Amino acid sequence: MSDLKQNEVQVSIIIPTYNESENIIQVLKTIGDHLPKDIATEAIVVDDNSPDGTGKVVEDYINDTQNKIGYTVDVIHRKTKSGLSSAILDGIQHSSGETVVVMDSDFSHPPKIIPQLVEEIKISKYDIAIASRYTEGGEVSGWSTKRKLISKTAKGIAKAGLGVNESDPMSGFFAFRRKILEGIKFDAIGYKMLLEILVKTKGAKVKEIPYTFTDRTRGSSKLDSSTMFDYVRSVWKLYRYGHTAKVSEPRTSIRFISKAGRFYTVGASGLLVNYLVSLLFADAIINFWYIHATTIGIIVSMSSNFILNKIWTFEDRNFEAKKTLAQYGKFVGFSSLGALIQLGMVYVMVDNYQFAYSLALMLAVIIAASSNFILNKKWTFKEKVWS
Repeated sequence: MSDLKQNEVQVSIIIPTYNESENIIQVLKTIGDHLPKDIATEAIVVDDNSPDGTGKVVEDYINDTQNKIGYTVDVIHRKTKSGLSSAILDGIQHSSGETVVVMDSDFSHPPKIIPQLVEEIKISKYDIAIASRYTEGGEVSGWSTKRKLISKTAKGIAKAGLGVNESDPMSGFFAFRRKILEGIKFDAIGYKMLLEILVKTKGAKVKEIPYTFTDRTRGSSKLDSSTMFDYVRSVWKLYRYGHTAKVSEPRTSIRFISKAGRFYTVGASGLLVNYLVSLLFADAIINFWYIHATTIGIIVSMSSNFILNKIWTFEDRNFEAKKTLAQYGKFVGFSSLGALIQLGMVYVMVDNYQFAYSLALMLAVIIAASSNFILNKKWTFKEKVWS
């Protein structure tokens, strides 16, 4: 260990890892190259029992470079792969710095940005500093169109459903003042810890710093279907958290966001209905052409969405036949606009860009659902748009 451990640690850098043996040592070295020498710093590597021995690689590095790297490096060996957010939370609990930095270990998050993040917390007195891909001056390099679409869709869901205002609430590269977490219980679901922090520390002062995200050159991406499912679970729990906290909220803006959140939550349930029904008809029953299967999925999900939105989102429990049929007709009409968008996207992504049907379907349903809220709020359920 470095002698810095004898001093009070000011900055803790949390680095979760899983199969990053090719990258982690160079990342640790590069962090040391950019750290201010007058700030006592520790890095905590949280390894999820990597099959490639990442944790052992870090442990050997610590022992071989004792007192030579300029800052403390520790490693936490977890027994199972328990998820990115929980790894970050474990790292935070084992750290002692007043300022905490979270970053990936694959060079997509450049260590040279760390001093800027720390400065915003320690000198400019912000509570949270986010390295942002989407604020002015930020960008993404090396991503496919598909990956960019997934990222922006996830960001849009977070901003619309959870009411966060930051341009990159999905960033995995950020710093925060430790004390803002006092008294907060974290669910630590999925891979976007920042989003949970932003939702549960409303009122915190946030600064975004632009940077260029560069996709990994070694190792493999951790983005898969289970990651997407965990994200949906996380957004749902955060929405419920925010809704409970705002039950008596008198402000129109918050009521609007809450109602929009319910609408998009229903949309998420419709996504699941649409996805399962479409796959059922495309693969499991009679092998429909994917366009026909998608159409059936749309019809079933429209019906379930109408009932849930009528009862829960717009709190209309008048089921008089004439009124309900009229509402259903309008709801289907407006939703059909989104359906046309969905069909077009599925066709283009599958036929022109060779997306897997299951992925194309999921992306198309998410994007199409976004066009329905305002029209149905105003014309189907007769509410003022801003209410």
